[in-house]
Amino acid sequence: MSQSKNTPPQTTTEKDVTVKDWLAFMSMVFGMFMAILDIQIVASSLNEIGAGVSATNEEISWVQTSYLIAEVIMIPLTGFLSRLLSTRILFTMSVIGFSLSSLLCALSWDINSMIVFRALQGFIGGAMIPTVFATSFLMFPDSKRVTVSVAIGLVATMAPTLGPTIGGYLTQTFTWHWLFLVNVVPGFVVAIIVWRLVNIDKPDKKLLEGFDFIGVSFLSLSLGSLQYVLEEGNRKDWFGSNIIVTFTIISAGSGLIFLWRALTYEKPIVDLTAYKSVNFTIGSFYSFVLGVGLYGSVFLLPLFLGEIRGYNSLQIGLLMIVTGAFQFVSSPLAGFVSKILDLRLMLFLGLSCFAMGVYLNSSLTSEAGFWEFFLPQAFRGLALMFCFLPINNVSLGTLPQHQVKNASGLYNLMRNLGGAIGLSVLNTMLTQRTKMHYQYISEKVNTSRHLVIDQFNTLTSQLSAIPPGKDLMVATKYLSMIVQKEAAVMAFNDCFILITCIFSFSLLLTPFLQKPQLAIEGGH
Repeated sequence: MSQSKNTPPQTTTEKDVTVKDWLAFMSMVFGMFMAILDIQIVASSLNEIGAGVSATNEEISWVQTSYLIAEVIMIPLTGFLSRLLSTRILFTMSVIGFSLSSLLCALSWDINSMIVFRALQGFIGGAMIPTVFATSFLMFPDSKRVTVSVAIGLVATMAPTLGPTIGGYLTQTFTWHWLFLVNVVPGFVVAIIVWRLVNIDKPDKKLLEGFDFIGVSFLSLSLGSLQYVLEEGNRKDWFGSNIIVTFTIISAGSGLIFLWRALTYEKPIVDLTAYKSVNFTIGSFYSFVLGVGLYGSVFLLPLFLGEIRGYNSLQIGLLMIVTGAFQFVSSPLAGFVSKILDLRLMLFLGLSCFAMGVYLNSSLTSEAGFWEFFLPQAFRGLALMFCFLPINNVSLGTLPQHQVKNASGLYNLMRNLGGAIGLSVLNTMLTQRTKMHYQYISEKVNTSRHLVIDQFNTLTSQLSAIPPGKDLMVATKYLSMIVQKEAAVMAFNDCFILITCIFSFSLLLTPFLQKPQLAIEGGH
């Protein structure tokens, strides 16, 4: 586990970090919070938005799909753009563009305008997330690395958790327009602070010489097509649909061309040399896994509470706030532990704790309520910071500074892809496993079983107001709904088991990580 095979990290020169530095950085972190939060607060109120812009169920899904496709294209380009424009200019442009496109989303007059403005919002706002990660390693010395990582980790993991709560409150209290209007004023405040206080690098206009238009084109085509396939695959029966097959081929083919271009062109748009680092490669895998767990659990829990328990968006948000509360409590603890414990062991504990939290959710019933979800959410909330902090420092903290900006984009891209692929797999699994469990249960529900006969008699006796002859039909339909509900519950449990297995498997790679040599451990 020595670090001799890796280039020693170039650490930031030790200096006194001023109040101005902290104010500038925390403003950037808040901007990142808005960008991450925006995905979940909108997801929690798609029905209300659909009614407002007169969209069908299939059309309204593009409010999310357009945002995610645009964001996933921007993220890997951020490293190049931040070197070309400088961190200050790129982030200021990004947060202003995000705020203005949020305003346009609130003013949308139909579904087509909403989709265009959401794509613009996702593309421009996507630059904020990796820029903040890179800045944390460029603005602060290693002795402040833990504090900074805790701040970023708390925001990056809590934003998806709080999204349903905030989204539900805004929609129930005001209107869906406030899901977007809430970004406008804070966004411009952040832009002013960042423009005045951030000055950590200079623009490098020479990067425009030999600009890799081919690389940009094929990267955008590959990631955009992949995101489309992941978002629409389940609705269109995957490879039973010609359009899904077509976009899969486009994604794979353009991805291979981009890879060839990145490895052979003198000035590639995305520098892949960071993957020569064992820590960064494994850390990127863990970022992918964390994306599966973070976004997967945030997807499954509200869906279960809405479809099985019949909760509204505000009730769902209030229940899910448990995870956020435990994340907040665990943040200082995670920061303290990272100073006294090997980060690899800390990561092992975090992944194990998250796996346990998900596993505790794998025995749900149709009557599960607050207390059945409390302990699993507590485990996951405590685990998230114990996962995020070591993954972040192990991945980016051992790289030379000139690689950090590009690497930050790739690192964040992996988390987004983990979320996208994870949600796609879970969504498909829910559909298929519900059908399978429904068929299995239906075979057991027949008139040869006394329990079934008793249930029929009970139902028909309760339907005395219905004309004779129809009571049996209504009772049969009601019993079918019960079977469907129980089949869905079993499918949800299967999905939680899958996430548990993914996190458990990922533990096998922790021994291959090399110990990061950070200032917090007493050296540079």
